[in-house]
Amino acid sequence: MAPVPLVILDEIDSTNAEARRLAEAGEAGPRWIVARRQTAGRGRRGRKWDTDQGNLAATLLITTPKSAAEAAQATFIAALAVADLLDVFVSPAFVSIKWPNDVLLDGVKVSGILVESGRHANGDLWLAVGIGVNLAHAPEGTERGATSVAERLRADLAYVPPIEAAAEILAETFAVWWGRWQTMGFEPVLDAWTSRLTGLNGPCVARLDNETIEGQAEGVEQDGALRLRLADGSVRLISAGDVFFGKAA
Repeated sequence: MAPVPLVILDEIDSTNAEARRLAEAGEAGPRWIVARRQTAGRGRRGRKWDTDQGNLAATLLITTPKSAAEAAQATFIAALAVADLLDVFVSPAFVSIKWPNDVLLDGVKVSGILVESGRHANGDLWLAVGIGVNLAHAPEGTERGATSVAERLRADLAYVPPIEAAAEILAETFAVWWGRWQTMGFEPVLDAWTSRLTGLNGPCVARLDNETIEGQAEGVEQDGALRLRLADGSVRLISAGDVFFGKAA
């Protein structure tokens, strides 16, 4: 993946919304859109995602000829890219991923990822890979708590990473995993992603769009879907939803 233009804006409603507007206007990317502040950022299931000054809000607009099912694998690439970014500033021992794409520091959420898509005028699929990372601040009042990079900085780092530096590193780490995906397929992405996962075996609660189910997590399928064994012995494959493992379940 060649170097991608990186545009940093002082303020915008939502980097994902801007990516959508550009795509619908014919822009094919790739292009990173970064904002120092978002006024109407969004997370999964329509939740509000506040971006305080000092935190990273970034969206990659990119197009792909892959099918929608294959393109959904971009969420795993994004999670790995964020984890690699965090490794630069905190001890890698603190960094993990909670299925499917929540990146954690010492078991607490530090990043959110939202991938949106649509059909581009050129016939390809456009993707808006939205990534938020709590660099300087953690939001208050979240359901399961949140943390920031500032709270877990390595002892040899005396400063919170500036947005510009973090965005450049993120663009580099994402390009590495996107390139591997393009040339080698999903398997190396899945292997690396699985190696960072926590809580994949044990009690699990999954909140889906129209139901909440409980069972025992039994790892993931080759497409990254979560295997959940229910009390009656049947297995459900979960492709998207909010999941909670272990004591949190």
